[in-house]
Amino acid sequence: MVYPRDWPEPVVRVQSLSESGKPVIPDRYIKPPPDRPFLNSSPPDINIPVINLAGLTSDDLTLRESTMKEISVACREWGFFQMINHGVKPELVDGAREIWREFFHEPMEVKQQYANSPKTYEGYGSRLGLEKGAILDWSDYYFLNYLPPSLKDYKRWPAQPSSLREIIEEYSKEIVRLGRVLLEVFSINLGLKHDHLQKAFGGEDVGACLRVNFYPKCPQPDLTLGLSSHSDPGGITFLLPDENVSGLQVRRGGEWVTVKPAPHAIIANIGDQIQVLSNAIYKSVEHRVIVNPDKERVSLAYFYNPKSDLLIHPAPELVTPDTPALYPSMTFDEYRLFIRTRGPKGKSQVESLKSPR
Repeated sequence: MVYPRDWPEPVVRVQSLSESGKPVIPDRYIKPPPDRPFLNSSPPDINIPVINLAGLTSDDLTLRESTMKEISVACREWGFFQMINHGVKPELVDGAREIWREFFHEPMEVKQQYANSPKTYEGYGSRLGLEKGAILDWSDYYFLNYLPPSLKDYKRWPAQPSSLREIIEEYSKEIVRLGRVLLEVFSINLGLKHDHLQKAFGGEDVGACLRVNFYPKCPQPDLTLGLSSHSDPGGITFLLPDENVSGLQVRRGGEWVTVKPAPHAIIANIGDQIQVLSNAIYKSVEHRVIVNPDKERVSLAYFYNPKSDLLIHPAPELVTPDTPALYPSMTFDEYRLFIRTRGPKGKSQVESLKSPR
C-alpha cells in the first residue's frame, strides 16, 4: 500500500511488502554489495559486555568500584554494554515490548491515523532521511516524545492497544531514572564532578524520546538491512531488544558482532553527544540491524538526550594542550537537523565535525 505524505516520495509500509508474500524485495531496499549483511561477521562466541548494575548500590565498596570499572572499560572499548539487574521490573520490560508488537499488528487504518512527517518524525513512519531515491531500510517504526513535557502529546501516542499509554509512561520514567544513573557514573569515571554531564544535558530539562522499530520478515535478508549502519546522534541510547530474534550488530574493528540479548537486559550505548562532551574518550559506535526470513523483530530504542538548545562542547576539564578540544560548540537541535536531512551515514556525521589537530 502507498500512502502519499510530505516525504520526497510516496511512503510504502514495509510490513505491507512483507505480508504480500512476494519472494523478491523491491530494488530500493537492496543495499550496495559492500553494505550487505553477513559479511565480516565476528565469531558467534563474541558478545558485548554484560554488566550487573546491582553492584552500583552494593554495600561492598570493592564490588561498587569493580562495577564502575566494568562500565568504564565498556564505554572506552565497546561503546555498548548490556545491563542486568537494572531495577526495571521484568514484567514491565516484557510488557513494553509486547504492547508495541500488538500495535504493529493493528489494522493498517488504525496505524495510518498516526502517520508521521519529516517535520518532527513523531508518529508512525517507514523511512529516515529526506534524500530522494535513497536506498531504504527494511523496517517500520513509531517515534514519540516524552521529555521535555512541552513536547509530550498523548494524542500522538497510540490509543490502541488500550494499555499502551499507561505501560509506556511507566517504562519511560524508568529509562529517565537509568539515564541519570549512567550520567553520574560516566562523570565520575571521566574524572569530572558527579553531576557534570547531567548539568551539561540541562539538569532536569533533558530530552527523552522513543523509537519503536518493527522489522517484518524479509524474503531476501542477505540483500538488505533493517537499519543501516549509523551512530546514534543523541546522548545515551537504551535499547530493549527482542530476546527471541537477534538482529543488532555492533562494529568492532573490521567485524560486525551480533549481539546476543541476555534475559530482561537493557542495552546502553554511547551517542554522539557523549563523544563530544568526553572529547572522544568515550566514542559512539557504528551499529546496524539485520533482518530475518522467518521471524519479525521488535525493539525499543529510548534516547536520553541533552536539552535541545544548549551548546554541547568538550568538558573544559578534559581539554589540555596535549588533548585540545576536538569539536566545535553546537546545539543538539542543530546536530539533529544535520542528521535528519542526510539519514543514517555510519560515523561520518560526527567525524565530519572534528577539528583538525
